Amino acid sequence: MTIKIHDLQPPKGSNRGKKRVGRGIAGKGGKTAGRGTKGQKARGSVPARFEGGQMPLNIRIPKLKGFNNPFRVEYQGINLDSIEESGMDEISPAALQAKGLAHKGALIKVLGRGDLTRKVTVKAHAFSKSAEAAITAAGGTVEILPKPWGDRRPPVQGNQFANR
Repeated sequence: MTIKIHDLQPPKGSNRGKKRVGRGIAGKGGKTAGRGTKGQKARGSVPARFEGGQMPLNIRIPKLKGFNNPFRVEYQGINLDSIEESGMDEISPAALQAKGLAHKGALIKVLGRGDLTRKVTVKAHAFSKSAEAAITAAGGTVEILPKPWGDRRPPVQGNQFANR
């Protein structure tokens, strides 16, 4: 004999009906309907989310969305085409700043847009793989400068209110 889906049913007695309380004084669940006598919980006046006067969960949790990473490292991107146009053979953050291509104190990352046709020495804080490959292919050299904060994580940016 094979069992078919329409023949499946739970065993007898496993699915019991809901207990109906408060339907007269005869039998269990009558009169006070299992709520005891008097008090706030004996009446229908307290919502399920009520926490006894404690600050409710929906008010306790912070509402502002998102997160500002206080240790974010922001680089200023310099592309290969702007290095090519600059005409400089020695590229460094100070030289880029003097040319007006970078902000003062900015961390420089060399990116791979454009292509190099000449040999250049590039000193920067970071390089994309394509930029590094293009510089070395053109016969140039790549030098990674140390971060100003050393080998640790960067200092916190913002204040005690901005980074919550």
